[in-house]
Amino acid sequence: MTSKNILFERLNNKLGITTLNEMQLATLRYSEKEKDIILISPTGSGKTIAFLLPVLQGLDPLCKEIQALILVPSRELAMQINSISHSISSGYKINCCYGGQPIKSEIKSLQQNPAILIGTPGRILDHIDHGRINVSSVKVLVLDEFDKCLELGFQEQMEAIIKHISGICKRILTSATEGEIPEFTGLKTPEKIYFEKKESDKRLSLYSVISPEPDKLKSLETLLRNLSPGPVLIFCNHRESTERIGSFLSEQHIFNEVFHGGMEQTRREKALCRFKNGSSNIFISTDLASRGLDIPEIKHVIHYHLPINEETFIHRNGRTARMFAEGNAYLLINSAENIPEYIQKKQPERFNLSVNINRLELPPMNTLYIGKGKKEKLNKVDIVGFLIQKGELYKEDIGMIDIKDHYSYVAINRKKINRTLRLIRKEKIKNMKSKYEIAR
Repeated sequence: MTSKNILFERLNNKLGITTLNEMQLATLRYSEKEKDIILISPTGSGKTIAFLLPVLQGLDPLCKEIQALILVPSRELAMQINSISHSISSGYKINCCYGGQPIKSEIKSLQQNPAILIGTPGRILDHIDHGRINVSSVKVLVLDEFDKCLELGFQEQMEAIIKHISGICKRILTSATEGEIPEFTGLKTPEKIYFEKKESDKRLSLYSVISPEPDKLKSLETLLRNLSPGPVLIFCNHRESTERIGSFLSEQHIFNEVFHGGMEQTRREKALCRFKNGSSNIFISTDLASRGLDIPEIKHVIHYHLPINEETFIHRNGRTARMFAEGNAYLLINSAENIPEYIQKKQPERFNLSVNINRLELPPMNTLYIGKGKKEKLNKVDIVGFLIQKGELYKEDIGMIDIKDHYSYVAINRKKINRTLRLIRKEKIKNMKSKYEIAR
């Protein structure tokens, strides 16, 4: 079986992907040429698979040096790519480096060169500057979500990293929007794969919601109670606003998760996990969540604050109405706010809030924390078996399992989690004592 067929088989077995989409197939075709690639495609279209397949196909199993470097703008995106890479790779060492996790564990793991190195520019450059890694052997350079990297101010770090690489054979640059490519990237006459979503293809319904008061918190609550069931993503322009909204909704007994760049890594991981696994249906975030996060299909996007520009507006809305699904976006505005021209052109429909508001349904799942993880050799089979045998759950009561280095999160049927917690509290998992609690 060829390496290409092995990768496709693992895509099917590990990720349930039976066919590649048009954009991914086009990227594979262009990758066979000896030219650099610029891939422009919207968030959620499958760019990670598109660039990982040619990267993995081009690896030399006999090479002991770093062969491919993937630079990304956020640690969540780094972790997402790392997870997918491990799922479909066949025996190659892959390292993921980013700020917010202990650097000592990264240093120890980097003592043996990975075939693929994934990371944020700041952390990768730190390893280079301290002589922990040598990237001069890198043949394939991927700059993922490149426009976001520039927006977040990573240009100097990326430029410094690229200066350490002497023999790049292929550059793959991905972006959700088209823009000017700086000279430091080294791209010369690249092949451009353009799959930006056309306006006519969007299945997005856009609404304006008028708040009668300058402070829009009560109007937001009313809007949430007017929406049809489904995951909701609320965008704010400031970190403080996400915390304020989260606290207010919690006071109203509305389950929600808050997410922004100022949070500790473990808190961000927990918030993201609880939203993905169905423990919460409402995710409040800065524009950090507009791109690069592996989150479920969103039914409703709410602009609590108006986006700072048209590009941000596009990326926020790109979290819903993806692929063949339909979605809704709501502009929550008060009389003092001016709607930008690029939004007025969309002619948002007026959404009238009903006074006969609904009681929000409880999320179907809740999240169990287990104080053991990958480093203790705990895997998903161990966890499922333990919860069925000791926690007296059925397989269908157990949802998404997210295993970290030293702890794990497990989605469990909300109606059964308290009983399960009582049953397992003093039990060992894989012959290890562990802490068990509801992740809040």
